[in-house]
Amino acid sequence: MMLTLPRLALALGLAVALAHADEPPASSLAAETVVNGCRIAPKTQCPGADLRHADLKAANLAGANLTGADLRRADLRMANLTGAMLDGADLSGARINRGYLAGASLKKARLVGTDLELSRLMRADFSDADLTAASLEAARAAYAVFHRSRLIATNLQETKFNGANFWEATMEGSVIRYAIFPEAFFEGCQGCPHDW
Repeated sequence: MMLTLPRLALALGLAVALAHADEPPASSLAAETVVNGCRIAPKTQCPGADLRHADLKAANLAGANLTGADLRRADLRMANLTGAMLDGADLSGARINRGYLAGASLKKARLVGTDLELSRLMRADFSDADLTAASLEAARAAYAVFHRSRLIATNLQETKFNGANFWEATMEGSVIRYAIFPEAFFEGCQGCPHDW
């Protein structure tokens, strides 16, 4: 079968799209977007910033310092927060579905009711974080750290926790249907599926 020029172009376009399907999207925000004095850009320094209800959809905040920032109800869908510092930040009610948080630090962060569905959380650190009523449905959380985290009534179904650390975490009333925990560390965890 001989490919015509239009079919060849379509095939090449699909191949390129599939090759980049797991990469963070390019930012849809303007190059110099500033929200409440915080420049929205990679490696930005905005500790304690007030970004409540901010529209940061597909923003590139890779390596950003957002320590102690107020991101309640912010729209961070498809945002790139790879390696970002979010220690002590309040992300309650934020929408971070399909977000990229690989290697991000969220120690002592408040993620109550946060939507992290389909997010990439590989090697993210959620030590002492509160994930009460959050949704991590179908997220990829390989080697993520949940040391002393609160996972109360959290939606964890279909999440992949390969090698994740749940040392001294609390997991109560969480939905774990189809979640997998190969080589996960559960020592001292209350309510974790120790029989996995």
